[in-house]
Amino acid sequence: MVTRGEFFAQARAFSGAILVHLLMAALIVLGTMHWKPFRKENPVGLTIEAVIVDTSEIRKQREEARQAAQREERRKQRAAELEKQRQRELEQKKAEEQRQQQLEAQRKKEAADRLQKLRVERERKLEEVRQRQQRELDKIRAEREAAEKERKLEEERLKQLEARKEQQRQEQLRQQQEAQRKAQQEADARAFKAGQLASLKDKYEAAIQSFVTQNWLRPPTAQPGLRCTLKIVQIPGGEVISAAIAGSCNADEATRRSIVAAVERGGALPYRGFEDVFEREINFTFIYDGD
Repeated sequence: MVTRGEFFAQARAFSGAILVHLLMAALIVLGTMHWKPFRKENPVGLTIEAVIVDTSEIRKQREEARQAAQREERRKQRAAELEKQRQRELEQKKAEEQRQQQLEAQRKKEAADRLQKLRVERERKLEEVRQRQQRELDKIRAEREAAEKERKLEEERLKQLEARKEQQRQEQLRQQQEAQRKAQQEADARAFKAGQLASLKDKYEAAIQSFVTQNWLRPPTAQPGLRCTLKIVQIPGGEVISAAIAGSCNADEATRRSIVAAVERGGALPYRGFEDVFEREINFTFIYDGD
């Protein structure tokens, strides 16, 4: 491939050769225009000698020189056009290269921008995912902490409930034991009192029996083995309101009347010391088994 410098060097050499030929042709033409033969004038007579100069060669050389000049001019024009075309092509190539460079730079910039946007979008999404995961972790941690707190509270409530149940059970057991103790004490007291009352009632009946017997005027018809039940109505203090045979009685009429009279004659039955077994109405069985 011919470089630009080599091309200009060859063009200058060719131009120089053409110029030399043109100069030689011009010298020849100029030299022949006033050419005279190198011959001394003969003063004797007028002698006319005609020298025939062949100008066709000169015209031919001129034509060749002209054509050569035209060719050189066309060559120069073509060379100039080629140079301009080459310059245009170089400029176009340079412009295309610049445009391609700009396009490449634009593509790289757009690619870098897209990459940056993708990177930013990826980082944003990653950050969103991280924040969402963090929120989920915080929520799970909060739920676990709440569940643990609730579990501890539930355990505490269960402990308190168990403690209250145990206290209630102990209290119920204590109350049951206390109730049993009181019931036993009351039962013992009732039994003791019942025993005392029974003994006192027996004494009370014996005192009435003795009181009526002392006031009884026994009729001759009364026989040993006598059993007569009387209903006696009295008021506190022992005062008798009424007395009558109210049950079985194996005595005759005179004996019955004498027994009733003995109760009424006394006026008041034994009372002092027998207040716990006192009753307004009593069924009293008079007994006579002989002297």
